[in-house]
Amino acid sequence: MLDQATRTAIADELVEATRTGIPVPLITKRHPGMTVEDAYAVQGIWKDRSIAAGRRLVGRKIGLTSKVMQVATGITEPDYGVIFDDMVYETGARIEIDQFTKCRVEVELAFVLAKPLSGPNCTLFDVLDATAYVVPALEILSAHVEMEGRTIVDTISDNAAMGAMITGGTPVKPNDVDLRWVSALLYRNETIEESGVAAAVLNHPAAGVHWLANKIAAHGDSMAAGEIILAGSFTRPMWVYKGDTVHADYGPLGSITCQFV
Repeated sequence: MLDQATRTAIADELVEATRTGIPVPLITKRHPGMTVEDAYAVQGIWKDRSIAAGRRLVGRKIGLTSKVMQVATGITEPDYGVIFDDMVYETGARIEIDQFTKCRVEVELAFVLAKPLSGPNCTLFDVLDATAYVVPALEILSAHVEMEGRTIVDTISDNAAMGAMITGGTPVKPNDVDLRWVSALLYRNETIEESGVAAAVLNHPAAGVHWLANKIAAHGDSMAAGEIILAGSFTRPMWVYKGDTVHADYGPLGSITCQFV
């Protein structure tokens, strides 16, 4: 494991990469003994600095919960990051793409909690009971570590590549629809690029949320009522560029549209 000075230095690098838009070299190549615990500690340093600077924590993101995403990244286990208030957009937004690095978009569902949720024995049914509603969402990925050869340790350190999220469509109570069968079509500039079904996320999108509750319990953490939880993508990430219009059609659950400027 790394000492605290080295963890802080890595966090400093990632803050600078966010400012400049220039990804840092692979962290694990330079620190081959770095562990998942080290990576979450680096993420925690960045999170604490953000809160101290006045940003408000509003939720968590879960990544790499589906086979299609694991194949796309070469990483075979889930990870998580945090969501701040200034990362959340609504459908129809015009979003400045220059704030992101290697910008890509994923199709997800977001769970909004009515009750606190904690581990270590949280189940899928606990998640459904604690959820006020589920809403369509897109995640914007922003990579501040070079992508070729990246490991889960590199990704976790970088707040699991969380850039921002966009919500829209029609919120539903978790027991009013079979969430496994929620599907989406993802378009860029009126051309369909990806499609998927939410069951691709660990067989049920709520499974990602109870995985997270149990995972963060080991760090003495839990989720509060009101938090937004991005459950994980059920499509491959789609590259987006300045001027692109993105549209995600969730059928009966409505749609999300945004433009990158």
